[in-house]
Amino acid sequence: MGHYDLPASRAEIREIQSVRKREVFERAKTASWYKGKLDHINPDKLDDPEEWQKIPILDKDTLRQWSHEEFMTQICVAPKDQIAEYWRSGGSTGKPVFYPRTFEDVTQGIISWGRNYECIGIYPGDLCHISFPIGIHPAGQIWARSAHHAGIGMNWVGAGNSVPSRIQLDLIQSLKPTVLVSMPGFAIHLANLAENEGIDLTKSSIRKIVCSAESLSASKREKLTRMWGAEIYDVFGMSEAGLMGAESEAHDGIHIWSDMYFVEVVDPDTGKQLPEGEAGTFCVTPLVTSNATPFLRWNSGDVVRYFEHGKSKNIHGELFPIIQHAHRTTGFFKLKGVNINHTDFEDFVFANPDITDFQGVMSTAQSGIEQFTVRIEIRRGSDAKAVTDSFKIDITNYTQIRIVRIKIRLVKSIYVF
Repeated sequence: MGHYDLPASRAEIREIQSVRKREVFERAKTASWYKGKLDHINPDKLDDPEEWQKIPILDKDTLRQWSHEEFMTQICVAPKDQIAEYWRSGGSTGKPVFYPRTFEDVTQGIISWGRNYECIGIYPGDLCHISFPIGIHPAGQIWARSAHHAGIGMNWVGAGNSVPSRIQLDLIQSLKPTVLVSMPGFAIHLANLAENEGIDLTKSSIRKIVCSAESLSASKREKLTRMWGAEIYDVFGMSEAGLMGAESEAHDGIHIWSDMYFVEVVDPDTGKQLPEGEAGTFCVTPLVTSNATPFLRWNSGDVVRYFEHGKSKNIHGELFPIIQHAHRTTGFFKLKGVNINHTDFEDFVFANPDITDFQGVMSTAQSGIEQFTVRIEIRRGSDAKAVTDSFKIDITNYTQIRIVRIKIRLVKSIYVF
């Protein structure tokens, strides 16, 4: 089988990029939205960063202005008889967009998802348990389909709304998969449920957990490692492109399949490419999954750093650059004049091993005063009062905001600032 359709060298990747960038550029010129926006760009100089960066950046806010019919008219360039399926956009805010995918797009998608197995160290003989939704969002169904091509066993379980969490634990115990493929939040949920039922998942068959679709912070990674006794890997993808890369054994970033996806880290104000190692906005031009929707310089909204080489010593480290998520987005809220970053706050809470899960809710009281409510779930066997008292002090020190009211409810505590 060889190395899952990998190019031979970085030199070959540069040649592939040059050809495919030109193909996508020419295809984009036939889309209604791009008409007149690319005429000033020399197609023979697309490998010149200055020329390439003349291309306007595209983001989801632009697409959400349109109805589905308008989107198909403005962006889609494939005839109906070439459309194999639609991929739903990810994210939890705004109107979802449904992207048409040709049969060739789907084939390339299966390749892009399938590359993660060897990169992570999943081989024939392994059995995966996938807990992603199996439906119009591509992550679950394309990932599951890619396993067959890679010779990997795959249990098509699906999300907790279709297969209840308790049954998922039963499947893990009875079928003994070696790999869990899941959103990190759901993997934590399964571990909490197992702990409450006296099931020690560190003794289960799961040796690796592959996460995607949510931010995998250092605290989440440590928590998953502790609760499952497994090695945690992150992968990165989006419906606009496909699965673009995965971690390898060094766990120092995501190796990007640069022959399939041309990526840039740019200044959010100027759109110009930033030097290696500087944090900026992630833009991607899908080179092989753009037969229906030729996106150029798609702004994903992620803040990342780009490095030509990571620390992994395998074939993926030799061939592919890495990105590191800076875990910086507009995801913060202001409380009594204090900015609280979502990811930083999550790291703070999950650093406490006696707290298994939490929920934070920002609301405005009838008086007009904003308040932040945090519900924490105490680890089974821990002293709820001691954990609550300690957390009260820790969270006050962390936020520098005085707690004005505290409620304690059995295993959950509610704090209002």
